[in-house]
Amino acid sequence: MERIIYRRDKKDIHYSPQIMLHRASSFTSSSFTSFTSSSSVRTLVRTLRGTTARVVARRTTTMASSSDTTRATPPMVEIVQIPALSDNYVFLLRCGRTGSTAVVDTPEVTPIRRELESRKWTLTHVLNTHWHADHTGGNVELKKAFPDVHIVGPRKEKAKTPGVEKIPGIDRKVDDGDSVFVGDVELKVMDVPGHTLGHCAYHVPSAKSAFVGDCVFAAGCGRVFEGTHEQMFASITKIMSLPETTKLYCAHEYTLANIKFAKSVDGQNKDLLEREKRCKALRERNEATVPTTVGEEMRTNPFCRSGDEKIRKFLGMEEKRDVEVFARLRTMKDNF
Repeated sequence: MERIIYRRDKKDIHYSPQIMLHRASSFTSSSFTSFTSSSSVRTLVRTLRGTTARVVARRTTTMASSSDTTRATPPMVEIVQIPALSDNYVFLLRCGRTGSTAVVDTPEVTPIRRELESRKWTLTHVLNTHWHADHTGGNVELKKAFPDVHIVGPRKEKAKTPGVEKIPGIDRKVDDGDSVFVGDVELKVMDVPGHTLGHCAYHVPSAKSAFVGDCVFAAGCGRVFEGTHEQMFASITKIMSLPETTKLYCAHEYTLANIKFAKSVDGQNKDLLEREKRCKALRERNEATVPTTVGEEMRTNPFCRSGDEKIRKFLGMEEKRDVEVFARLRTMKDNF
């Protein structure tokens, strides 16, 4: 059973994934809402601050009994989204069977520790997607606070100076195809270079989710700082090869700015225009536009649509390769 949690004034509300009501108010860790999937379709009525919310919840898998020690049945996975800094998101992932808990990237420590303490969870893993300080800045402090924590990061994030690590405090270096277990929850490592040379993503098949860092954003993609456009295009293509229903947990709230650019090259896309309305409404209520899904990005994200005839015609690149169209789009966004 997958459970995805957002908090609002320390009260959890459970929403259907189809509703996608993610509240992440004012980039403070005290304001979130939550939704979950459950075993049979049922209607829940919850009251928050005197307002009744009618909620539909659906379970997609069944949680194994306590006596079941096999991995035949997917373990319950809880994912908690925490805003940090000005526009970052941090994610806690917890195995419901064992209590093992990971944090994906560590831009700052205070909101992470506050959330862990409020839930009485103990941190066991840090999973870094890449070396940038707004993703690794809390590693060392968290390791001091939780001495048994295991820091995992991409092997290809290599410093030029011998003996120096780009990922602070790293214990395990992982490559494409490796597995990382947080309790019974398996995360598959995907190398996705471009933003940095060693950037990776963590795919969680049992939760139909992936933590993609700064590779893919909602309606956009990361800047190509260290790699090449060819690498970034291949990385995005790899993520887009996941099932369309896969939730993508990207690390920043950039969606409206990304949509503004997307409209400049794909302004007749009805799905994109509808997405803009939804996302504007969410942000007006201080709600998060993350996570997104593979399917949503394939319909509305120009960096995932370089083969689209209308975009190619707009750019005058009908006969160019997809990667060349992607490179043009990325260069245009850099100067937008």
